[in-house]
Amino acid sequence: MGGRMTTTTGTRDFLLPDLGEGLSEAEIVEWRVAVGDVVTVDQTVVEVETAKAVVDVPCPYAGRVVALHGAAGEVRPVGQPLITIAPLDGDGADEPAGHATYREEERAGSGNVLIGYGTGHGGSGRRRSRPRLALAPEPAVAAPAPTGSAAAGAPGPDAAPAPSGALVISPIVRRLAKERGVDLASLRGTGPGGVIRRADVEAALAAPTARVTAAPVAPEAHVELAPTGAGDVVIPLTGIRKAIADKLSRSRREIPEVTIWVDVDATGLLETRAAINAATPDAPVSILALLARICLSGLRKYPQLNAHVDTEGQRIIQSAGVHLGIAAQTDRGLLVPVLRDAQRLTTRELAAALAETTAAARTGTLPPARLTGGTFTLNNYGVFGVDGSTPIINHPEAALLGVGRIVDKPWVVDGQLAVRKVTQLSLTFDHRVCDGGVAGGFLRHIADCVEQPALLVANV
Repeated sequence: MGGRMTTTTGTRDFLLPDLGEGLSEAEIVEWRVAVGDVVTVDQTVVEVETAKAVVDVPCPYAGRVVALHGAAGEVRPVGQPLITIAPLDGDGADEPAGHATYREEERAGSGNVLIGYGTGHGGSGRRRSRPRLALAPEPAVAAPAPTGSAAAGAPGPDAAPAPSGALVISPIVRRLAKERGVDLASLRGTGPGGVIRRADVEAALAAPTARVTAAPVAPEAHVELAPTGAGDVVIPLTGIRKAIADKLSRSRREIPEVTIWVDVDATGLLETRAAINAATPDAPVSILALLARICLSGLRKYPQLNAHVDTEGQRIIQSAGVHLGIAAQTDRGLLVPVLRDAQRLTTRELAAALAETTAAARTGTLPPARLTGGTFTLNNYGVFGVDGSTPIINHPEAALLGVGRIVDKPWVVDGQLAVRKVTQLSLTFDHRVCDGGVAGGFLRHIADCVEQPALLVANV
């Protein structure tokens, strides 16, 4: 998690650090310092938004700011310069660059840069540094591609063939090429030393001869897009919104999902909650906490749904613990904070953890580690006033339980028509991990516990 740096003629480039959990880039939200400012060790210099959360990035060493790399709204890849610092007089300005780097790395008080991880030296070993190249900034939009044989990605007769191992430094470039089906090995990079840049990939997309021969997943629905009108609202697909779009699209591409549902009488569940809260009003228990407890009971009985498919290893991995994700709508989009080892919590502890976690998710104060690693998700879409849904599984999990609104409905009780509190439960599951018998058994267990909460006593 520690931030890396490079040195040039006495200055130090602090590189955007490894943000963990597979995050490869971050969008600059707001600079907290300006060129010419003096910063101290661990002073926050910038606020960035990753695919998981908005975090403050502190500077791991002191000096004067001589350059800020990137403007607000710009996406910076991990490992690229974030800020350049010059040491103050008497703080190593005359040292050789290598000595300054060594002295800074050995100084106490620098290291990790994300909220919740601290900045002191930890017991873990130092991450092995990867080779780095000094690249010119990539343009936000690629220049128009040349026509004919000189188009980017389609070298003319005098051009040298592209090397077999494409030289790419930016995770953004790799991801763009993968998503758009461009073979990086076929491109000739225009960056320093032949590095392939985003402009090269986008130029290749504009040149039909540079496309990969592999067919796309689905035919393109629109060849031409309508021009943006003066009154249209254009919303960039970046940050958390882009991460949500990518994850949901991946889930639909990879997971053969099935949704089953059942209507249940939740009158007994509401009565149980009222009795609990009347006995101990200082520690109230929410309906969501009771539903979470019921889910944990169901997953104990049907562990096949507390799993994920390892596609590379061609295996199904059932998790030992239940890391329960709770879908939470926030101003920045849909987040799924995770309660790790939720099976170890009592119902009251679940209620407290749910309240704290969802509140922190809505204020954007959860660290990235709290937003990943779930094994099963509970989604209460009833808060939006809807009865049912066919939700998309939170990849790479295997199942998601959805709960609709609880409303008064006519219901037959002991052969007599009565007005009861009714809700709809839906289970969306990955058909690779189980068949309908297991999924139906799980959902029926959940429904029975909602209708007869006393059944939980036999399973806890």
